[in-house]
Amino acid sequence: MIYGLYTAAFAAALTAYAPVAVGRRLTRGVPLNVRARLGYGQRAASATRAGWVHAVSVGETIAATPIVEGLRRLYPDLPLVVTTVTETGARIARERFAGLAAHRFFPLDLPGAARRVADSINPAFLICMETELWPNMLRLLATRGVPVMIANGRLSDRSFRRYRLVGRWMRPMLQHVRVFGMQSAEDARRVIALGAHPERVVVTGNVKNEALPESGGAADLWHRLLGLGPEQPVWVAGSTHRGEEELVLEAHAAAAERFPELALVLAPRHPERVPEVLALVRERGVPVVRRSELPRLGTTGAVIVLDTVGELAQLYTIADVVFVGGSLVPAGGHNMLEPALRRKPVLFGPHTTNFRDAAALVTSSGGGLVVADGPALTRELVRLLGDAPLRDAMGAAGYDAVAARHGAVRETLALVSRFLVPEPA
Repeated sequence: MIYGLYTAAFAAALTAYAPVAVGRRLTRGVPLNVRARLGYGQRAASATRAGWVHAVSVGETIAATPIVEGLRRLYPDLPLVVTTVTETGARIARERFAGLAAHRFFPLDLPGAARRVADSINPAFLICMETELWPNMLRLLATRGVPVMIANGRLSDRSFRRYRLVGRWMRPMLQHVRVFGMQSAEDARRVIALGAHPERVVVTGNVKNEALPESGGAADLWHRLLGLGPEQPVWVAGSTHRGEEELVLEAHAAAAERFPELALVLAPRHPERVPEVLALVRERGVPVVRRSELPRLGTTGAVIVLDTVGELAQLYTIADVVFVGGSLVPAGGHNMLEPALRRKPVLFGPHTTNFRDAAALVTSSGGGLVVADGPALTRELVRLLGDAPLRDAMGAAGYDAVAARHGAVRETLALVSRFLVPEPA
């Protein structure tokens, strides 16, 4: 009964959303991948069962990288499949996992689509990155005896509130998950409160703490790719949302008065907003160039807008200062551990509910600062650009704090071996 109601509601929501999806396809070129997400046109499953890792989009796919690599090392004969929901996530998966894992799209959570995709994968187990809970898929895999793990799980304030509204339906769904590897004690507490068995919940830490920075030559390479001088000061504003770009540009204009060669790399969180951000920069009479146009076009005095996918974390390597967006507007913040791992001083706003533990770690270590508003962003940016020893000290402090928490990948793979990998026949 519960699953029938859910399926009917999900189908109704898909129907209502269809015109929006078609509009995005026509106006922005966003692929729909309808056949793939309905499970049609899939390759026939191999007789050998496969390890299945699901990552919704770009961030989850990047986080899954050490897990996929670890599975390949531990089980070299096990075929691996990585699924994503978004086209950008698919692009990253194909690039990162070439030769390691096949890519497919995760199905829409309708019984037929779930069955067709599961049939085509023939999974030995499913690892869902972060907290992906799809009732029909979980139920189907449970009936087939396929164990499921939530890896790097987290429950934001918003997600926890939403799940509590349907608390009576959450408990039976969570019983289909064999083990929960949660990022923090608070995430563990929340998933237990929703109905997960406490003995199935383990705090592993955050696998994003262990994403390794690039080699020593990465900064020089990126300076050349972006057409920047080797000693040119650069700051990066990453994962910005609507309402933040104006504040970033104001801060940049003020800082550039004191540091005339200062370059800004501006990376909107959602790639489809790139034209909007380009127009916003041009309205201020400031030269602007897309990252994809470089190094063909010059960058002298131009704001560089990142219009490519999967490069932001690497670009933090060239930054003297990093601002992490989604935090000066109430969007919950984004990952400030990536710049900290690259020894960069990090600035972010007060809205970090989705990354509360990460924000606390970075600020308590002295590796980052909370800026309350646009003027505070300007003030701290100018101060850090003018104080290299302070930048170095903050970068080292943030790195040491994050590195001290390494071990999440090891813990996650240990749970895979314990709960998911089938015994030899």
